[in-house]
Amino acid sequence: MDMVNSTLFKLYICCRKLWKMGLYKQFFRFGRRRSNYMASTAFTPLPMLVSDQGKIRTNRLIIVVVGLFALAIGILLSSVPWLDYLILKHLRLSNGSLSYYYWQKPGVVRLTKVYIFNVTNPENFLNLGEKPKLNEIGPFVYRENMEKVNIKFHDNGTVSYQHKKILQFVPELSVNKNEKLTVPNIPMLTLASLSNSLGFIIQKAISFALTMGNYQPFVEVTADELVFGYEDPLVTLAHNFYPKTKRPMGKMGLLIKRNGTLDEVHTINTGYTGMEKFGLLDKLNGIDRLPYWEDPPCTDIVASEGSFFPPRDVTQSDIVALYDKDLCRILPFQYRGPTSKQGISVDLYTPPDYVFETASKESRNRCYCPGAEYCPPKGLQNISPCQYDAPVYLSFPHFYNADASLLKSIDGLEPIKEKHENYVKIQPKLGVPLEIKLRVQLNLRVDQAENVRPVSTFPSMMFPIMWLEEGIDEVTPAIRRWVYLATTFSDLACPIFTYGSIVTGSCILIGVFINTYKSLVFTKQSIEIGMKTLRRNGAYLSNHSLFSQQPHRLSLIVRNSYVLLDDGDGATPDREKAC
Repeated sequence: MDMVNSTLFKLYICCRKLWKMGLYKQFFRFGRRRSNYMASTAFTPLPMLVSDQGKIRTNRLIIVVVGLFALAIGILLSSVPWLDYLILKHLRLSNGSLSYYYWQKPGVVRLTKVYIFNVTNPENFLNLGEKPKLNEIGPFVYRENMEKVNIKFHDNGTVSYQHKKILQFVPELSVNKNEKLTVPNIPMLTLASLSNSLGFIIQKAISFALTMGNYQPFVEVTADELVFGYEDPLVTLAHNFYPKTKRPMGKMGLLIKRNGTLDEVHTINTGYTGMEKFGLLDKLNGIDRLPYWEDPPCTDIVASEGSFFPPRDVTQSDIVALYDKDLCRILPFQYRGPTSKQGISVDLYTPPDYVFETASKESRNRCYCPGAEYCPPKGLQNISPCQYDAPVYLSFPHFYNADASLLKSIDGLEPIKEKHENYVKIQPKLGVPLEIKLRVQLNLRVDQAENVRPVSTFPSMMFPIMWLEEGIDEVTPAIRRWVYLATTFSDLACPIFTYGSIVTGSCILIGVFINTYKSLVFTKQSIEIGMKTLRRNGAYLSNHSLFSQQPHRLSLIVRNSYVLLDDGDGATPDREKAC
């Protein structure tokens, strides 16, 4: 027992000496030696990542370059609006841009639907004082093939052009266009109404001429004749003798000027001077105002002709405006909220409540009835300057959102929001309309002319003639695909690509760094330095009195061995070495 205690005591003394010698510090000494070794070989951080023992590793270099490139691309793309730049480059109008081809010849199915009010009781209305009974007949559908011609780009960021429209009847979507319909005799009633301001003698002369010519307050025509023209002696007479600026066409037709190349020359903004005016009219026939009215805002032409609108994401405006010659004015639309169209986000716009408000309640409409001119009730818009001074008034179909008195004087009208409301759906990022419904009604204002015998019993009233709907239900697949890629798809793909590049590049560089660190720590030189330290410590232990008296303990160290690991350069591992 004393011998065992003596041995344990010597072993305890040996361990304390080893602790005092700082054996626990050998690890840190090894680290310092390795640092000195790296410094002596003049390694720098980048060479350490792409080389091994001073030799460039091609595969590792390629991986590092790919990682740095992905990281740089991700950071760069996340800091600049690169996608918006590409989209705007193709959106702005220029000869050869993507939007130019869709704008010049859209190829969309644009339909014009005409509904005509057939008068079913003309005799009782004139002779017995009954309210006119109207029966809506339609639709008479026409496909509009439209393209822009005589295109000329200007240095100030605008482009001029004319519309070329061809309306083709679509029988499979229409009712019988050869059916005879009873409608007011517009030329005759116009002449009779105007005669009230010409004096008694002239009125009697007009009355005699109309009676001798057997003119009637109502005529029977087909839908095609009413829309595109029929022969009328009064219209022919006016065409031959009216001043050139107010001379009507040679035939009586409500939409007679829609076929062929239109006279109006539009000049719009292309977007190169700013997207705030993108698609808006700059001039109309060379002037920057509507010639039909005297004072603003009635003379304003700051409106789109329907192809493009300023993107709401840019303007932050809740009002857009649309111009059509048949409207004789710009028609405002107010933002109502977001919606979607075939998976694409769009903004919904409808006309504001004030659009056809009376001049007494809405000052912006006062210029449409200047001086002592007749100001119509709510729901009506005077468009006579665009109709050769004929007393034609515009309204929404079936007097939708109009004064109730207009409906009380007529039987057969029933305003329905879903069928008669106007609306536009516009993509807010691009300003491209994906759906448009423009619905208007043409009405004839009749002033009773008691001194003109053929129409003496025709009372003063606002008489509906027809209403029409024009617009597009959807764009072509090519346009829809372009809009989808530029909006819905890009909104998802852009951040995924940008931040994905940053994450991918970071992961690659971190992986290379970790792999390089492991290679540096466990290289052949590192292990040899550690083994040299262990051999020196082993030599000390072998000379200690405790182990010199007990050789069998020394054999444990003598028999200790190690294997040098392959350093990755393809060399064969060193043979096993004994301490």
